[in-house]
Amino acid sequence: MSGKNVTDMVLADAAGIARAARILESGGLVAVPTETVYGLAARADSAEAAAKIYAAKGRPDFNPLIVHVRDAEQAARYGSFSPEAAALAQQYWPGPLTLVVPRRADAGLADAVTAGLPTVALRAPAHPVMSALLEQVDFPLAAPSANRSGFISPTCAAHVLASLDGRIDLVLDGGPTTAGVESTILAVRADGSIDELRPGPLQIGHRTAGGETGARLEARIQAPGQLASHYAPGKPVRLEATSAEPDEFWIGFGAVQGDCTLSASGDVNEAAARLYACLHEAARAPQPRIAIAQVPDNGVGRAINDRLRRAATPPA
Repeated sequence: MSGKNVTDMVLADAAGIARAARILESGGLVAVPTETVYGLAARADSAEAAAKIYAAKGRPDFNPLIVHVRDAEQAARYGSFSPEAAALAQQYWPGPLTLVVPRRADAGLADAVTAGLPTVALRAPAHPVMSALLEQVDFPLAAPSANRSGFISPTCAAHVLASLDGRIDLVLDGGPTTAGVESTILAVRADGSIDELRPGPLQIGHRTAGGETGARLEARIQAPGQLASHYAPGKPVRLEATSAEPDEFWIGFGAVQGDCTLSASGDVNEAAARLYACLHEAARAPQPRIAIAQVPDNGVGRAINDRLRRAATPPA
C-alpha cells in the first residue's frame, strides 16, 4: 500500500506511461488498461511489490497472479512451453489468453506471484497502453484486476478509483476497455491436454476443469478467477429474471430493457463489454437487490454467465 491519501490519475500518453514505468521500477503499484479489464500492475520479480498487490486488493494469498509479458520470447524465461502451449501462444498472443504452464526453476519470479504453485500464469496483452508499458520496463508485470478482491472488476479508470483510491500510486486512464471480461485461462498439462480454468473472450477447443458449470473447484486454486464467490456488487443478485421486483435494480438483455441494458440488440460481445459497467451502476443504485435477465450461454456468453454465477454466490 502506498500510504497516500489520494491516487493520481493521468492520461495514458507517452508522459503518463513513462511516469508509470518509473513508479513500477521503484516497486510501486499502477493501474493499467488492458483489452479485458484494468490491471493492477507491479513488478513480478519483487516479493515486496507483489505483497503490495495483495495488500491493496485484500486478496487471499493462495490466489495466484497473472504475469504479463511482451511476447512469447519473454514468457519462455518464466515458464516451460510444450509444443501445445507454444502453438497456443503463437496463435492467440498478443491477446486475451492466459496460459498456465510449468514454472521454470530459474524464473526469478516472486514466490507470492505463483502462490507457491509449480506453475505460472502468463499472458501477452494486446492493449497498446499495456504493451507500451511492457516495452519500457525490463521486468515482467504481475497484474490482477484493479479492484478490491471479490468485488466488481474495473473497465474504466473511475471504476479503479471507486475501490482503490488512496491504496495505489497511479492510474493510467486509457478510456474504457473493449473485451469487458477477464482473459480466457487455459492450463496446458504435461500430457498435452488442455483444461479451461476460466472462460473468457476467446473460445478455444478445450475440456472444462471441474465440469461445465465450473461450480466444483479442484483441490487448490490454480489460476485467478476460480473462487466460487467473486465479482460481487455487494447486494443479493438474482439471475435469469424475467421481471423485476420493486426493490430490484434490473439489468436487461435483448428485448428485456431493464434499468441498465447489457445489449439491446442481444449481442453477447456488447454484453461482455458492458457487463461490469452495469454491475457498477447496480451497486450504486438505491435498490437493495439486483435482478439480471438471461444471457445466452454461447460464445463469450459463457464467460458472462460464469462471472454472473460467481457474483450471485454469497461469500463463504
